[in-house]
Amino acid sequence: MHKKIIACDGAFTPLLENLQRYFENSGQTLHKARNEIRVVDYEGEFYSVKAFKVPHLLNRFIYTFFRDSKAKKSYDYSLKIAPFVPKAIGYIEEFERGLLAKSYFVSEYFDYDLTIREPLLQRNYPEKEAIFRAFAHFTFTLHEAGILHADYSPGNILIKEEETGYLFKIVDINRMVFKTPTFRERIKNFAKLWAKDEDLTLILKEYARLCGYKPGDVIRQGLAYSQAHKDRKNRKKRLKGEKVVD
Repeated sequence: MHKKIIACDGAFTPLLENLQRYFENSGQTLHKARNEIRVVDYEGEFYSVKAFKVPHLLNRFIYTFFRDSKAKKSYDYSLKIAPFVPKAIGYIEEFERGLLAKSYFVSEYFDYDLTIREPLLQRNYPEKEAIFRAFAHFTFTLHEAGILHADYSPGNILIKEEETGYLFKIVDINRMVFKTPTFRERIKNFAKLWAKDEDLTLILKEYARLCGYKPGDVIRQGLAYSQAHKDRKNRKKRLKGEKVVD
């Protein structure tokens, strides 16, 4: 086995060279499903480590010779959109028999207070309207910078409360599109929030104001995209015999 180690700064090379040990000794897991995210302590500072699932054989071949690995993409994209994400530290690719096996992406740990999911789910969440307006402004800033997050879903939108307002960061950025978004692409980007109509209406109204669009057009189109996404997901759930979510 051999490794490819890329660090944003030589000071982090020891962390990356010994990442497996730090990862296994971590007592805090943020997410564990197909991929796993843990928080590690290195010299008194905290970092997020995302361990990607080992690809199946065909994808191991593809990621070795034809496409960037998800770890490399996460690192490169983080550098490209640095103001909007936790700071990138580096990544590791491990190869077995000449093909990509394990890979890791390391970033600074963003000590967030909530995701956008909480105010979307809780009807009486404190300062809910202020959060939604700030979120609309954050999304507008992303779009104006030519950034479309293709998985703009609640768990990928982190929020930290500050004295001056709310600081947003996006994560899980393997699927990004860099272009000047069209009207349709801008509005459709809100569809995966799985928001209640009244909440999405508030967000879209503020977004329309920032863009200079007619609020009625934005709200009508945004609600239609949102409902279409919910219908599509619920059809799949019915086919699998799973519980449908409103």
